[in-house]
Amino acid sequence: MHHAALYALLLSAALSGGVLATADAPAVTGRAPTVFAPGAITGDADDGAAAFTPDGDTVVFMRGTDSFSLMESHRVHGRWSTPVPAAFSGRWRDLDPAMAPDGSYLLFVSNRPERPGQGPIDAVLGKQRHTGAGMNLWRVDRHGDGWGTPVRLPDTVNACSTTFAPSVAGDGSVYYIGCDPTDGTLRLLHAWVRDGHYLAPIRVAIGGDRFVIRDPAIAPDRSFLVVSMKPVGSRLPYRLAISFHSEAGWSLPQDLGDTVNGGKHSMGAQLGPDHRTLSFYSDRRLAPPDPRADAAWNNGDDHIWQVSLAPWLDAHARRKHAH
Repeated sequence: MHHAALYALLLSAALSGGVLATADAPAVTGRAPTVFAPGAITGDADDGAAAFTPDGDTVVFMRGTDSFSLMESHRVHGRWSTPVPAAFSGRWRDLDPAMAPDGSYLLFVSNRPERPGQGPIDAVLGKQRHTGAGMNLWRVDRHGDGWGTPVRLPDTVNACSTTFAPSVAGDGSVYYIGCDPTDGTLRLLHAWVRDGHYLAPIRVAIGGDRFVIRDPAIAPDRSFLVVSMKPVGSRLPYRLAISFHSEAGWSLPQDLGDTVNGGKHSMGAQLGPDHRTLSFYSDRRLAPPDPRADAAWNNGDDHIWQVSLAPWLDAHARRKHAH
């Protein structure tokens, strides 16, 4: 089962429809994405959501189908090491890692028990309960090359049993998908931090109520946001789009185009250490005459892909300068 399929099962995400609207801006064409570390990391496994340390030499990502673990790999002399389970992962269903911009901690999603001795978190969707399928946000601090003990984020953030897809801004605030406090609908939320404590989350209004939004990747300075989205009520794939922030709020998301978006979904957006490279996962496949079409990893599973956001960021900077 792909990651997106799991979300559809657990989160009742049978929402989508029509052609994805774009921002009122000239069309931008990006380069084709490249698969991440083929052979070393990308192989015959189902991978996604790559979170990098600021030096770019450590990556944490999720691997699995029905049961996910967080894997860790290190780049040594330009080569990525064979991934191994992160020291804090491997027992529970762990997914959606997101590195703090300064690399001091990692947020991730897990069904692990809220307290020692309890069972895994159940997902409660309406009147249905899915045993052990819940998702809450957790934090684990980095200590040198190692990790501390994971700590569940407070109920202010984890207000329901399906809280997932975190992304950390430079000020420590977190963007994520959770239950809207006004009606319980799963939406894009933002929880500010004050005096070391998370404040009650607020909804991030992008595209109004026309789109289902998932998997945010926030720029450290909160100047732009990449999300996966699709119109409410359709069965179209999730597609990557970018939105820019100004004093007037968030712009209407601009679709990253067919060159970037491919397969049945493009999800799990994460920004790389340069804050201009996007990592995401997709089940896209390469076809002949691409020389990689016969590669073992070109099997229709979810893999980590990377693409530069420079065309969209530079075009936005030129528009700002022109005004």
